[in-house]
Amino acid sequence: MIRVLLVDDHRLVRAGLAGLLEAAADIDVIGEAADGRQALDLARTTAPDVVLMDISMPVLDGIEATRALVGEHPELRVVALTSFSDKDRVSQMLAAGAVGYLLKDCDPNDLLGAVRSAARGEAPLDPRVAMALLPSHRSAAPAEQLSGREREVLELVSKGLANKQIARSLGISEQTVKVHLGNVFRRIGVGDRTSAAMWAREHLPREQQPDPT
Repeated sequence: MIRVLLVDDHRLVRAGLAGLLEAAADIDVIGEAADGRQALDLARTTAPDVVLMDISMPVLDGIEATRALVGEHPELRVVALTSFSDKDRVSQMLAAGAVGYLLKDCDPNDLLGAVRSAARGEAPLDPRVAMALLPSHRSAAPAEQLSGREREVLELVSKGLANKQIARSLGISEQTVKVHLGNVFRRIGVGDRTSAAMWAREHLPREQQPDPT
């Protein structure tokens, strides 16, 4: 039985992960932590085999928590499970001692496979993360990963438009705009609209940006 500790500051995310993992006959969720500090405390008392670790958390983030966990328990297998795929965070997490890195929109079967792979001593990496680490992709990366619609949404965000205005301009629903924005944030490695707008102004050709009127 693979003993797994879940670390994520969102209760709903932990509940969903626990339900998925517990449905597997060979996996047992032995604890849940809402931040890195709780993860350290739980690891000392529950002795997990694999830790699924979010990165952005209060009190102690996933990178520092991973460094501390691996320092105390060298045999522990930490797998990052996060929304961030930018090269800096991936590199920092792996340097801290994580053996794997998955994105939260991965297929459930891939997540189960990654837990089993980590427990066997392997290093599961989401293919998108692996590509971000390749030197040959440094200059190509985020902008070329965006779909045409994601690029349009991002360009309008950079012009200061609200979701309702973007939806009206592109003829889509506000909910669809939110979904595209979530994908954009993840692909370019930012966490808010302001950062996304700044990124767009720097990386997207201005002449391609559509007129929102």
